[in-house]
Amino acid sequence: MIPSIRLIKLVVLAGVVILSVLYLEGQEAELKVPAGLPSIPWPEDNLYTPQKADLGRLLFFDKRLSTDGSVSCASCHRIPCAFGDSTPVSDGIHGRPGNRNSPTLVNTAYSKFQFWDGRAKTLEDQVKGPLGNHSEMTEEDNPQKALELCTEKVRQISEYKPLFKAVFGHEDCTIDDIAKAIATFERTILSGNSPFDRYQLGDKTALSSEQIKGYETFKRVGCINCHSGPNFTNGGFANIGIGMNQPHPEDTGRFEITGQMKDWGSFKIPTLREVTLTRPYMHDGVYMMGLTLQKQAFSYTETSELSFVNIRFA
Repeated sequence: MIPSIRLIKLVVLAGVVILSVLYLEGQEAELKVPAGLPSIPWPEDNLYTPQKADLGRLLFFDKRLSTDGSVSCASCHRIPCAFGDSTPVSDGIHGRPGNRNSPTLVNTAYSKFQFWDGRAKTLEDQVKGPLGNHSEMTEEDNPQKALELCTEKVRQISEYKPLFKAVFGHEDCTIDDIAKAIATFERTILSGNSPFDRYQLGDKTALSSEQIKGYETFKRVGCINCHSGPNFTNGGFANIGIGMNQPHPEDTGRFEITGQMKDWGSFKIPTLREVTLTRPYMHDGVYMMGLTLQKQAFSYTETSELSFVNIRFA
């Protein structure tokens, strides 16, 4: 049995638990989600098994999946940053910079679209993206060739053979097997059972009077219109003006995928779970580490960039 971690808690200096990530021990057959979260919508062609999640965890942290063995999934999705990154954009293979901020993977099991522009509809497709991206984990310019080389590298690692055999019934893994295993692990990265969750479940002592006042303000000024539900996102896309105040914006977001003007400048609305750990914020990391959440919220109501607002649901 692959050793696994049942519960990881990261603690800030004040001693407050800021991230709870639930993994399962090998003998458990079902994932028990933290309080406040719905059951995980497992794909019919990639149902959960603890062995598959354990295999995905090993692959997620394995730098050998990159061409030169220098970068893993965890290089850009780091545990201390709630499986995001602390820089505006992450560096890939040979230090090549990405073009967007690495989003948190916390509760990504509930996302209907992956990546800031929503180009992937499943986590399995999302996994293949970095593996085939010249700026992230491969030296190949051709994504398909990159995926083939990645698969061959994994096949050459003898320790993986019995693990793929146990999970998929064969030792000769495919890129789909690799993607399914990593996606299964990513769906176990969960954050819940927060004071807010307990408050919503009936414990009215879970939040302070100041926190309750903040939540009422959050609703009154309209933050909840986008950041709603158990994952604090409606799952849609929005243009809030970030990077759109240039004559010719370099990144037009969802528009690059759909070609529809209603999507021009729109990006996926992120979860607010573990938001104190996921800075810098926005798709380009424009709100840096020194900028507080209070200042960011103030900018929403005071800057002219709001003239670009175009909220829509997926």
